Amino acid sequence: MGSPSDASGVGALRQQFRDGKSALLERFGGARASAPAASALLRALARHVDATLTLLWQRCGMPPGAALVAAGGYGRGELYPYSDVDVLVLLDGDGATDTGRAAIEAFITACWDIGLEIGSSVRTVAECLAESTRDVTVCTALLESRRVCGSRRVFATFRRAHDASIDARAFLRAKTLEMRQRHVKYEDTPYALEPNCKESPGGLRDLQVVIWVARAAGLGRSWGELAANGLVTPFEAKQLRRNEGLLKLIRARLHLVAGRREDRLVFDLQTAVAASFGLVATRTQRAGEVLMRRYYWAAKAVAQLNQILMLNIEERVNRSEAAPMRPLDDPRFLDRAGMLEVASDDLYERDPHAILQTFLAFQRSPGIQGLSARTLRALYNARDRMDATFRRDPVNRATFMQMLRQEQGQTHVLRLMNQTSVLGRYLWVFRRIVGQMQHDLFHVYTVDQHILMVVRNMRRFFIPEHAHEYPFCSQLALQWDKPWLLYIAALFHDVAKGRGGDHSELGAREVRRFCRDHGIGGDDARLVEFLVRHHLTMSRIAQKEDLSDPEVIAAFARSVGDQRTLTALYLLTVADIRGTSPKVWNAWKGKLLEDLYRLALRALGGARPNLDAEIEARKAEARSMLALASQLPGTEERLWRTLEVSYFARHDAPDIAWHARVLRRHVDTDQPVVRARPSSVGEGLQVLVYAPDRRDLFARICGYFDGAGFNIQDAKIHTTRTGYALDTFQVVHPRMEPPHGSSYRDLTALVETQLERALSSDAPLPEPSRGRVSRRVRSFPVTPRVSLRPDERAQRWLLSISTSDRSGLLYGIARVLARHHVNLQLAKVTTLGERVEDTFLVDGPELQQPKAQLQIESELLDAVAPVA
Repeated sequence: MGSPSDASGVGALRQQFRDGKSALLERFGGARASAPAASALLRALARHVDATLTLLWQRCGMPPGAALVAAGGYGRGELYPYSDVDVLVLLDGDGATDTGRAAIEAFITACWDIGLEIGSSVRTVAECLAESTRDVTVCTALLESRRVCGSRRVFATFRRAHDASIDARAFLRAKTLEMRQRHVKYEDTPYALEPNCKESPGGLRDLQVVIWVARAAGLGRSWGELAANGLVTPFEAKQLRRNEGLLKLIRARLHLVAGRREDRLVFDLQTAVAASFGLVATRTQRAGEVLMRRYYWAAKAVAQLNQILMLNIEERVNRSEAAPMRPLDDPRFLDRAGMLEVASDDLYERDPHAILQTFLAFQRSPGIQGLSARTLRALYNARDRMDATFRRDPVNRATFMQMLRQEQGQTHVLRLMNQTSVLGRYLWVFRRIVGQMQHDLFHVYTVDQHILMVVRNMRRFFIPEHAHEYPFCSQLALQWDKPWLLYIAALFHDVAKGRGGDHSELGAREVRRFCRDHGIGGDDARLVEFLVRHHLTMSRIAQKEDLSDPEVIAAFARSVGDQRTLTALYLLTVADIRGTSPKVWNAWKGKLLEDLYRLALRALGGARPNLDAEIEARKAEARSMLALASQLPGTEERLWRTLEVSYFARHDAPDIAWHARVLRRHVDTDQPVVRARPSSVGEGLQVLVYAPDRRDLFARICGYFDGAGFNIQDAKIHTTRTGYALDTFQVVHPRMEPPHGSSYRDLTALVETQLERALSSDAPLPEPSRGRVSRRVRSFPVTPRVSLRPDERAQRWLLSISTSDRSGLLYGIARVLARHHVNLQLAKVTTLGERVEDTFLVDGPELQQPKAQLQIESELLDAVAPVA
């Protein structure tokens, strides 16, 4: 054959390539489904492509100073049946001559002509290094590159230069942010009903990320090398290989069944893939459900191991494994840079009670962001300690009830317990529904994830920062005396799914047993059992029965019996429907349920709750204070009509009265209004800012305080219905005297004048000061963490930032938000000693763009990084 473009030669080579690939796929499809068979197929397909490309390379007369390099997954020496083939034509020096360029074009054309779907690039060594520095995706692809054929010298030169050019710390940060964004994109759970076995949390990509960052840091290229370097235990390495093998097998079979590149386990293919495994239906599960259960357990293990290893690598790369640690209130646990660490590796072996007490300590310790790699590893290796005796232990039962009764943290602690497999080992009934699918056309989560989503929704009804989502539910929740009863009902409402029979009735029996075992009796136990047994009743009546029929309402009212039960059932019903899928809840369903609630409440003879009693009491107290300040009745109404429920939930009566009094003549002003007064809580000033909202308003306020030397201790940010910012700040100055005398009056007047002037300016925002950190912060550094997640409607985002406190910090954050046109809806600034935990509710068009979002997160990490 004279050249690869010769028609007969191309045809022969195309047939040869297809026949070889078909033989490999046929052999795999006919063999018993096993992980070794899948790995052998992936390697054989890569070798088959290697041989074909090498033949084409030789026949095209490629330049002698060029090398053909495999990149991406192909660079790992693995190819799935229908994956792309990523190649790089690597050139030396200044690139190719005219003759060389012609040969390269002929080579790429020939690849496509014979049916190789390649993704190709042509670059010199210098161009590769420059592109790798600019784009972490290119850097990652080149990290795993290998020579297929061509110049060994050129490839060796490139390999040495590329490895030396990688900044391990920057690479780790970029891949961590990228992984977090990918997890959000795929619903932040391994348990989506149609998961992507490559990209979803717990998928193959999570394993690849670990190898990438370890390789970039020089810590190993395989699970064996990571074990040799002390990053994983031999048991963990075994688990990694086993679960990676299953995921590879599923992906390979999925490609084969679909006949195309398909990484999503969509409903249409689950049964066929299960059949290719030889799986059959059981009495209670379809064959596809059996397959998915296996997948979910593997994905869950991968997610756990990914977390352990990423934290381990972060400690190595950032050299924080020897970072100073401070003891928590419980001396068995330590705070290592914001992560909870066990004081000894054998803690759980010596004291199994410490397993659940770990999560209670996490819940009780403000500023603790998660569990350290050491703690996660100890939990992972202590699973056998959580047996029937562990579950019956009165100390463990008391600890679990303490978690449910805490003022905050139930959502995070239960999710963390599920992620670490502790929840299912303590509540054995819960373990049975981990990874249980729901084929009912509206649940988009597995049963365990749906249950935890319902717990989250219920918990949010009690958090003022979420009052804007469902104000009526938040108003009702603020009247409730024992939230933990509702959390238990949410935890058990679907726990008996998948057994056959009525899951509501079976779940009621399970929760009755739980209440008996955990010392819950009387009316409380009866309420929880009722809620689980009837958790579908209110939704069914609201959507399927005639609410204008008095008999329907009367019968429903008789079934619930009293206002307390009615309110609890309404809250559980809303939380349950919202937890099925973001698309299931809508305003119409909300109206039907609320109408049924109000009609049943009237039938029961209760008061109609237009506003929650707590907020009404605050308003009444504020009105009394306004009267004492000689304000006319109704002074407050113009302002209050513009405010959301969340405003009244987050301010006490004295603040509400102060705002109404000073703003009574400025509700529609077009100029900034600033008022300051001595703080009613400790030292410092309380500063009120009211102004037409603008993109950089928050940044300008923070910039003024930064430049004037004030530290912002607390900020409450609100946007009124009419587009005004109503913000209050608690600020202190290092040289501020006690709140007495003329100095305070002078200072308040100075702040009011200067801040109003600053807010009226359109000058560019000044650079933030990089204030010095305290000696304590230097001794106990906090690893900066930024989390940016969409709310359930994907309209607003929750930005959480944790870092060491210093002056200018909040202004640095605000400048990044303003620069990217991110609007601030709500801010909760919390200073916990030397640590800050800030939460912002934000929106803006750039947040909808993945690359822009990564840039914002990266800039925020730079803004909150500790001062050297």
